[in-house]
Amino acid sequence: HYIISPEKFKVVKELKEAVAAADEVWLATDEDREGEAISWHLAEVLKLDVRTTKRIVFHEITKPALQKAITNARTIDVNLVDAQQARRVLDRLVGFELSELLWRKVKTGLSAGRVQSVAVRMVVDREREIQAHNPAPFYRIVSVFAAPNEQGKMQAFKAELPTRYEQETDAATFLQNCVNALFSVKNINVRPTKRTPAPPFTTSTLQQEASRRLGLSPSRTMQIAQKLYEEGHITYMRTDSVNLSDTAIQAFAAQITTDYGAQYVQVRKFRTKTAGAQEAHEAIRPTYAQNRIVSQDAQQQRLYDLIWKRAVASQMADAQLEKTTVDIAISTINDATLKAEGEVIKFDGFLKLYIESNDDENDDENPMLPPLKIGQIVDLDVMTARQGFTKAPARYTEASLIKKMEELGIGRPSTYAPTISRIMEETRGYVVRDTREGVERLYRLLTLKNNQVVGKTEKEIVGAEKNKLFPTDTGMLVTDFLSQHFTNIMDYNFTATVEEEFDIIAEGKAKWAKMLGNFYHPFHEHLLKIREEADRVSGERILGKDPETGLTVLTRMGKFGAVVQIGTTEELGEVKPKYGNLKKGQSIETISFDDAMELFALPKDLGEHEGQAVSVAIGRFGPYVKFGETFVSIPRNEDALGVTLERAIEIIKEKQQADAPLGYFNDIPITKGAGRFGPFVKYGSLYVSLTKGYSLETINEAQAIDLIKAKQQKEAARYVQNWEAEGILIENGRWGPFIRFGKENFKLAKELHEKAAELTLEQVKAIMIEQNPTVFKAAEKAEKASTAKAPAKKKAPVRKK
Repeated sequence: HYIISPEKFKVVKELKEAVAAADEVWLATDEDREGEAISWHLAEVLKLDVRTTKRIVFHEITKPALQKAITNARTIDVNLVDAQQARRVLDRLVGFELSELLWRKVKTGLSAGRVQSVAVRMVVDREREIQAHNPAPFYRIVSVFAAPNEQGKMQAFKAELPTRYEQETDAATFLQNCVNALFSVKNINVRPTKRTPAPPFTTSTLQQEASRRLGLSPSRTMQIAQKLYEEGHITYMRTDSVNLSDTAIQAFAAQITTDYGAQYVQVRKFRTKTAGAQEAHEAIRPTYAQNRIVSQDAQQQRLYDLIWKRAVASQMADAQLEKTTVDIAISTINDATLKAEGEVIKFDGFLKLYIESNDDENDDENPMLPPLKIGQIVDLDVMTARQGFTKAPARYTEASLIKKMEELGIGRPSTYAPTISRIMEETRGYVVRDTREGVERLYRLLTLKNNQVVGKTEKEIVGAEKNKLFPTDTGMLVTDFLSQHFTNIMDYNFTATVEEEFDIIAEGKAKWAKMLGNFYHPFHEHLLKIREEADRVSGERILGKDPETGLTVLTRMGKFGAVVQIGTTEELGEVKPKYGNLKKGQSIETISFDDAMELFALPKDLGEHEGQAVSVAIGRFGPYVKFGETFVSIPRNEDALGVTLERAIEIIKEKQQADAPLGYFNDIPITKGAGRFGPFVKYGSLYVSLTKGYSLETINEAQAIDLIKAKQQKEAARYVQNWEAEGILIENGRWGPFIRFGKENFKLAKELHEKAAELTLEQVKAIMIEQNPTVFKAAEKAEKASTAKAPAKKKAPVRKK
């Protein structure tokens, strides 16, 4: 049963008026299932006949595409609508019911979902793989040789022993055996090879490449792509197909011929390997191949350029390469050979335009080798045996997580970006994107140079991460709870199978209500059982005993996050335990007893400054210095335990200087700061953003006053009338005056624009009620409830089903 949202009454009323004035209505919403459902909803609410109302679809907003769509108009595909409804209802049933259970069993405010919970599990599983990994040492033998190049100058090149040694003694023996050895070219293998361009972008690959190359989040990528599509620059941006139309292929071939020559053209027709992909759709491509510059907005232009290059390069010739492998014999060791590899580009082909990036940070291109011949003696410069360690699986980036979701069949093009955004929302706190410093590790390095072998111990930084996805303690606890009690929901194969069932419904081969019934009733009964039987989750882990008091030291999930605690309820009775907040990067799963005890060193009294106590502590929002009743955050990446009284005073003075008035205007202080939307000056309750040409470092009192005056004039011109007690305003907008009430806007008829300043409150209310009959009912109900009831104990909100 569908109802119209109150805030949409006005839109529906305008649409009905437009329908009444039209001879015929054509529906042209997006071409995916969600777009089909929107057309269906419009037909239902506007009383259009679903069987006869014309529905058109197109992949690009161009004249030929629209003309073709109109020529091939159809009616609403109810099967696609049913598939969308099935997804929507199933995700609501799973999401709302599991979310309510999490509120009861884990923590208030959490949420779950058929796709998002599985995505969190992927991040959690990867983190545990990394934690469980035990680095195994090995020794890698690399030699640097020199030989003359074409110009007769000595050129260095590397060769490596294919064998890895586990023990240092074995590596040292190999180097020792190479003392006074002669190194000669034993064999040269030259073979031609080629590289083929990647197919044009799908939603998934666009999000991955934009993340790697441009640093854009998936949601931001889709926002920019939406604008490019709406402005007619690219084809539809939600697609899982790599198919290109014949028209596009011909246009790209012509453009390549013009730009690079006919030898660079190689027409290809790609086919999607992903199960369930819709081949009727096109890949994401530029609408017009000849357009290189489409926007003055830097981000839009950069994303468009990426799309253009990828699509055009897909129709370019293979790159022709020559790969050379050289075996180098060692005179003192008969059964060992060093291998050198090099690569030469004979014809660049598509590489002239585009090279696909990847997630492998250590992906080195094969270098070129000097000209060598069999039997040639090469000079050894240095040979090293460097100790390395096996690596744990890499943590996910947003790009690599989307890639893995696509591989497993979890979600669809329209769900990747919102899923990633949802699991990273601060209110859920399941996954964070973070950059973390590495730790120091010792390794052994053996060197053979000038026929002498020398060993030494070196240091390296390992484990540093940049913009990687980390699960939080909350994410781990929720994943464990759901995996324990709802195995099918959290199973990767189940999630992919559900997507296949939606595809079957879209093809008209299954009934959506039956599919939902088969799933929901067993799921709901099981959920009720878990609600009654399962214990509340805290992630509690006993770490040891406090040496001073003998009380239990433990870690668990608290009301505001992960904590360590000295003393249990059984040990202390009515006495409150001592708490410590975990630092960034620490987890209740991995924190050690020693690390936990360090956290109880805070809060720590440092002394006095200007007659007021100074202390350092860690709170809900991070480490801070307390000066009297003032709280000052400690700079990021600075250890709170290392803050001395002198350093605390520096931090306090820096804060005082930053908060000092910039100047005064009408005896009211002007301050400055940087907020969510950039730098600003503050005057009373008025915030004024710094426009171009002003900076926080250089702005003075006179400049700030000019900005404040300009803002005041703008604000004064903004309001036509303001009934503060009622919360109703008439404002000047881009298209003329309009009424604002809270977050809701109401239109004024054009004939009332010039009379807006003369309208009475009653007239304005009548206009509002006409556009939304329930506009004041919710406010009145809330007001009556607040006056009729005495303050009561706050209850956890109930999620609506």
